[in-house]
Amino acid sequence: MPKSLYPDIVMPTIMVQTVYPGNSPADIENLITRPLEKEIKSVKGLKKLTSTSVQDNSSVIVEFNTDIELKVALQDVKDAVDKSKSDLPSDLDMDPIVMDIDFSEFPILNINLSGDFSLDELKIYAEYLQDEMEAFSEISKVEITGLLDKEIKVEVDLHRMEMSQVSFRDIEDAIAFENTSIAGGDVLIGDTRRMVRTSAEFTSAEEIANIIVKHEKGNIVYLKDIALVTDGYEDRESYARLNTQPVVSLNVVKKSGENLLEATNKIMSLLATAKQSNILPDNLTISITNDQSEQTRDQLSNLENSIIFGVILVVLVLLFFLGLRNALFVGIAIPLSMFISFVVLGSMGTTMNMVVLFALILALGMLVDNAIVVIENIDRLFRQEGLSRLEASKQGVGEIAVAIISSTLTTLAAFFPLLFWEDLMGEFMGYIPMTLIIVLGSSLFVALVINPVFASQFVKKDERFAPNQKKLKKTSIYAVVLAIVFYFTGFRMLGSLALVFALLNLVNGMYLTPLSHTFQDKFLVRLERRYSRILNWALRGRQPLKLLAGTFGLLIFSIVFFALMKPNVEFFPVNEPKYINVFLEMPEATDVVATDSLARIVEEKVITILEPYQHVVSSVLTNVGAGTSDPNEMGGANGITPNKARITINFLEFKHRDGVITGDVMKELSGSLVGIPGVDISVDKNRDGPPMGRPINMEITGDNFDQLLLISEDIQQLIEQKKIAGIEGLKVDLEMNKAELLVNIDRDMARRMGISTAQVGSTIRTALFGKEVSKFKDGEDEYPIKIRLADEYRYDVSSLMNQRITFRSQSSG
Repeated sequence: MPKSLYPDIVMPTIMVQTVYPGNSPADIENLITRPLEKEIKSVKGLKKLTSTSVQDNSSVIVEFNTDIELKVALQDVKDAVDKSKSDLPSDLDMDPIVMDIDFSEFPILNINLSGDFSLDELKIYAEYLQDEMEAFSEISKVEITGLLDKEIKVEVDLHRMEMSQVSFRDIEDAIAFENTSIAGGDVLIGDTRRMVRTSAEFTSAEEIANIIVKHEKGNIVYLKDIALVTDGYEDRESYARLNTQPVVSLNVVKKSGENLLEATNKIMSLLATAKQSNILPDNLTISITNDQSEQTRDQLSNLENSIIFGVILVVLVLLFFLGLRNALFVGIAIPLSMFISFVVLGSMGTTMNMVVLFALILALGMLVDNAIVVIENIDRLFRQEGLSRLEASKQGVGEIAVAIISSTLTTLAAFFPLLFWEDLMGEFMGYIPMTLIIVLGSSLFVALVINPVFASQFVKKDERFAPNQKKLKKTSIYAVVLAIVFYFTGFRMLGSLALVFALLNLVNGMYLTPLSHTFQDKFLVRLERRYSRILNWALRGRQPLKLLAGTFGLLIFSIVFFALMKPNVEFFPVNEPKYINVFLEMPEATDVVATDSLARIVEEKVITILEPYQHVVSSVLTNVGAGTSDPNEMGGANGITPNKARITINFLEFKHRDGVITGDVMKELSGSLVGIPGVDISVDKNRDGPPMGRPINMEITGDNFDQLLLISEDIQQLIEQKKIAGIEGLKVDLEMNKAELLVNIDRDMARRMGISTAQVGSTIRTALFGKEVSKFKDGEDEYPIKIRLADEYRYDVSSLMNQRITFRSQSSG
């Protein structure tokens, strides 16, 4: 069976992601989100529509009823988005991206690269690992974060451009018309056809700088005369640090249904081979964080140990009642039932995950119930009734088959309704009843079919004589050899069971056999007599009615007691967190550089607080401007958030924490990170289970944004004043719009001068935000050529507002 940390959940949930750079959340809401919502909300089968509008980014989450197929839902949403395109801005560079949310496609680990290397070098190393890992059959994709994308910057000197009477449109046309490759067709030369192609694509920034932008009356204006052309990187919009050092991260995403452990093994082997072959230099620091395989391996190890100890305890207990041979017949019901369950679950495409493992461990104690009844009845008929092995097995199973089938079905009936649990949580938790039904059904099959077969061939009457020491040692040696074979072939659990058998065989022959005889001849006889006396007393006279009345009384008392005590209720148990997140949020208009400066201060404070716990802290990862969303929120905004930061503290696994309570560490962080002016700081932990959002949500709807903001602030203050116990991390997701400079156009004057409002707006946008005018090709790579004003003019309001708008007159040309 493939191994993974969480179940592969398929829910009809679609995300529509739209990027529109240079726009405020309010503009994104009005220009992008609302037109999309208008069309999407009419899609058939829609259950819930949720949207988030942040700086430069719109995210719309579309949840469908569970009876809608994912492919149908995806196509319906795509059709709705296509209908809305006529209402979207005409200068939207990229169409909205429509994709289904696959809850199994989340990073299984992060590979972090750092060291004294340039961005170009780190990019080469990261892309090498990306290409190699994406070739693995288990890997869906590898995302690289922390790198800046390259771009050709054309930074225009405003004064020189105006003196040369050149416009942004002139520069745009000059670059676009010169950077081209056009096929002209085929020409016949003799008997051979050759293709004619005009190729004039740029090969360097210097070549771009030397193009002619304007040539009038002998006056030649080169691009280098009015602009600085550089081959560089885009403006930094985010920062990432691991343990205070800059880092480039690769987020590795596994395919749905593939083996998590196989994937991580291949990745670790790749990293080791790349280091040994010097593809990756020795001084390149590689660290692994958020490795899900560690927890998965621990859970599999716990299951293996539970099965082994379950077999040991079952055999030891039953040995005193039924003898070693019969006890082993019962003990093999555990691994056999598990094996059959693995086969059935594997054929259904189920992965071995946290929920399935929990169900398997939960069922472990019930697996031997049916086998005990069957083996005990067969043994009784064989010993006391004098039947042959075969007849005893047939009659023994026949006598109690109906009873154990009915017993198993009643147990399964208790879990069966859980299969109809709806929504995301039903998909997630539905693996528990499904696994229990399969495992208990497998144990019933083993008890009714396999156990009688073993008993018909190997059951023996108990003969009271000293065991053959030579035969005892020989059998144990065979078991040890078999265990070694299992270990070398990769079947560790079967090898462990063989060793357990060898050990039990020796201990039983030397010590336990005499003890079991004493137990059966003396203690068990006394126990049966005492039970017989109690049973006679319970059945005498009116005692049965009294006992029945007492039982009903206890039932009523327990119901009343439960109602009065009102126990605390939580869907998932509160565990000591492995991950703690510190969220930082500054005012909406804050630049990412200012946010990073404050994040460094908080980061240093966090490191100081964690100093006593450094031996249990695996890593401290800081994200500023990107990757700052709450991992507990489903479909949270993943766009650029220059005013936000997140510090993630990753602890070692629970067994390696030396008694450190991470919940107390979280409280210490929450209490210490206060009093920092100008920033809202909250501390939270990653919750177990699928991303379901906050435990309690209050939704306020209305048409007036400002009124919604006031109401939400009033409600927040009221809740904080009440000081309700159990509330931690009270947050409002509604944010004030970024401060704006509004440019109001005198339409009458503008039209008299032959220019439009669109021309004014386009000129300001190109000057300030910039405009991609062509693509620069460097081998297989391709990155944008972008024009805008130089920084000394871009960030000067007077220069922006006083720039000339140069255009071609339709009358004079």
